[in-house]
Amino acid sequence: MQIDIGVCTYRRASLDEALLSLGVLAVPEDVILRIIVADNDVTASAQERVDALRSTIPHEIVYVHCPASNISIARNACLENAKGDFLAFIDDDEDASENWLVELLNAAKKTGADAILGPVRSVYASTAPAWMREGDFHSTLPVWVGEEIRTGYTCNVLLRLGSEHVKGRRFNLALGKTGGEDTEFFSHMHRDGGRIAYAPEAHVYEAVPEKRAELSWLAKRRFRFGQTHGRLLQERYRGLNRLKQIGLATAKAGYCLGVALVCILVPVPRYRYALRGTMHLGVVSGLLGVREIRQYGAAEGTA
Repeated sequence: MQIDIGVCTYRRASLDEALLSLGVLAVPEDVILRIIVADNDVTASAQERVDALRSTIPHEIVYVHCPASNISIARNACLENAKGDFLAFIDDDEDASENWLVELLNAAKKTGADAILGPVRSVYASTAPAWMREGDFHSTLPVWVGEEIRTGYTCNVLLRLGSEHVKGRRFNLALGKTGGEDTEFFSHMHRDGGRIAYAPEAHVYEAVPEKRAELSWLAKRRFRFGQTHGRLLQERYRGLNRLKQIGLATAKAGYCLGVALVCILVPVPRYRYALRGTMHLGVVSGLLGVREIRQYGAAEGTA
């Protein structure tokens, strides 16, 4: 069995640590591992860094230059260069735990699902606000609706490449600068009959940089999440039904912001409800067709 691991990158020095963590993964005896680095910069800025690590990492590394500043191009480059039975995605600012791949594979074998998600655990600096560290506002986990997962993310996932629901599917280039391309990818996969499972012990870790340890960054990100969800709802609903969705999202935003006000003296629930209200405002924005916030290609980088 061959497994490819896709790492999309854009001007991040943290790529070194991400690749080194893949070099010490526990790998089952019958598995061949291959790493694909998709460089989304205008110039091939990551090639020298990748080449310097080849002798350190005991797996084949394929470097692909796929400009520019559009994360969907990089994600699609990983799909197009994958030759294995599975393709895993991890971000260039994350470190994989030793048993990350083993846990994803075990869940894939147990469930037969088309995509398997794992948790992304945030690592905060001591300078991050206390409420942020206590509430863990940056970690990424799947959202359950009843007993199923209806969408996903690419910061920790394993795709079954032979699945009819994955084969030939690509990330939307139109969303490559705003983000939300992974939400749409997995939402459409689920809509078409694909199944998404969860491997709770397949941990990856992401350090939260200072510029992200701010309420303004969280609010912007939650609003953009909401915009993506609203746009997906816009695809499904027309006329009066769309107006009902706008009314529902507006009511949810009002409720959450109201609860945030009630919790004014308790930081964690105050910010949690305020950010949830911001997300619902984003849903309203998406339903109204407002252009989504641009996320990728900025100074901080992508992925």
